[in-house]
Amino acid sequence: MHEQVRHMIADAEFYTPERCFIHELSNSAVDPEVSIARARVAAGVTTRWHRLHGTTERYVLLSGNGRVEVGSLLAQDVGAGDVVLIPPGCRQRITNLGTEDLIFLAICTPRFRPEAYEDIDPEARQAEG
Repeated sequence: MHEQVRHMIADAEFYTPERCFIHELSNSAVDPEVSIARARVAAGVTTRWHRLHGTTERYVLLSGNGRVEVGSLLAQDVGAGDVVLIPPGCRQRITNLGTEDLIFLAICTPRFRPEAYEDIDPEARQAEG
C-alpha cells in the first residue's frame, strides 16, 4: 500500500438486497486489511438477517436512530456516536426507528468481500423451500 487520498464519488451509492444503500468509500486489493463503507437505511426499514464469514465488522453510527440486533445480545437502541462490534459469523441486522435516514460507517477487517456475506433471513429460507 502507498499513501493516497480517495475522494468520495457522489453518485456511487447503490441499493442492496439487504435493504440498505451502500457507498464503498474504501475497498480495494491494495488495502486488504480494511474496508470502509457508508450505509444508509431508510426510515422504517429493517435490514435482512445476515452474517459475514471470516470478517469482523464495526458499525459507527453517524446520524439517525436505530435498533441493532447482534448475535445473542438483546436488541439495543443506537444513535450517533455509538459503535457496534460484530465478530465474524455473528448474525446481525439493524432497524431505522426514526423518520430520517439512519447512516453509519461499516468498517470491515479484513476488507469486505461478497463471498463472505451470507443472507440468513427467514424470508430467504421460505423462498427456497
